[in-house]
Amino acid sequence: MGIEGYTTIKKMPQDERPREKLLKYGVRKLSNAELLAILLSTGTKDQSALGLAENILSFSQEGLRFLTDGTVEELSQIKGIGLAKSSQLIAAVELGKRIALATKANNYKIKGPDDVSNLLMEEMRYLKKEHFNIILLNTKNEVIAVENISIGSLNASIVHPREVFVRAIKRSSSSIILAHNHPSGDPRPSNEDIKITQRLQEAGKLIGITVLDHIIVGDGNYYSLKENDLM
Repeated sequence: MGIEGYTTIKKMPQDERPREKLLKYGVRKLSNAELLAILLSTGTKDQSALGLAENILSFSQEGLRFLTDGTVEELSQIKGIGLAKSSQLIAAVELGKRIALATKANNYKIKGPDDVSNLLMEEMRYLKKEHFNIILLNTKNEVIAVENISIGSLNASIVHPREVFVRAIKRSSSSIILAHNHPSGDPRPSNEDIKITQRLQEAGKLIGITVLDHIIVGDGNYYSLKENDLM
């Protein structure tokens, strides 16, 4: 957008400014672009924060979903979004994820694979890299915490039993569930997925912490290795 057609937020009617709208009408009345504009705080010399927000939403066909796993490098490709604004947005998205997960996980009881899916699906289905998480459970199969072990394609070197079970021991977990996503959207396990599961299951038996299941998250679907007799 050129300077000729540029309108700063300060020149907008007061009731139409994102921050003022939030204060007057509440956060739910704001559009995605307006919420992003508040996070960005400022625009550039020839574009308002609202204009930058609209650029972010149109940058990818994924729209708002793009931010769920966007990187500083990717966001910095958008004109007017430098390292500082990229960092602000990524930090805000990550806080949102953690708040949602912490709220959901509090005393959440796992009875089967569907419960794991309900807990993790929305957080993990859009991730562009493989994230390997463990769900720590108490004696009642209630969630103590969900912790990330690694990011990247799964292999034995980055998913080591030591890294998995030290978390469980520290949190006095009686059992764990493994969970990772397939960015392709297809949750069927690879040979490496099966080998890692069996390795961790054997390690758990020695330590006295049961590995109950390994759930692979796809795009709206999942695969349970326990249900399919692969562990």
